Amino acid sequence: MQLRISPADGAPIYLQIVNQVKYLVASGRLAPDEQLPPVRKLAEQLMVNPNTVARAYRELEAGGVVTSRRGAGVFVSDSGSPLARREQKRILTERVDVLLAEARQMKVDLGEVMEILRQRGRLIQ
Repeated sequence: MQLRISPADGAPIYLQIVNQVKYLVASGRLAPDEQLPPVRKLAEQLMVNPNTVARAYRELEAGGVVTSRRGAGVFVSDSGSPLARREQKRILTERVDVLLAEARQMKVDLGEVMEILRQRGRLIQ
């Protein structure tokens, strides 16, 4: 699990960890029942205080993204998590917004964009 923390981001470090883990789960890069690194190991890797990682893990657990198993560690919750589905929709919505803004800037109408999406959709099915 590769996370990147930026002190210049403006968001608290624990929130950067939370958001990146949510993204990895929603995108399928972290599979259900996959174990996350132990708090101390991830803290060393990111060069942050272990309490910061522990807080992020607590937030993720409260949101249903991960579950703690006593003595075993922290694991990604099952893929049926409504949070994971909401996060997927959020990510897609952001990307669609960018696509539509670019199309507007290039003066490509919505009908053309939809046709391109249909064509591309047929190619990947």
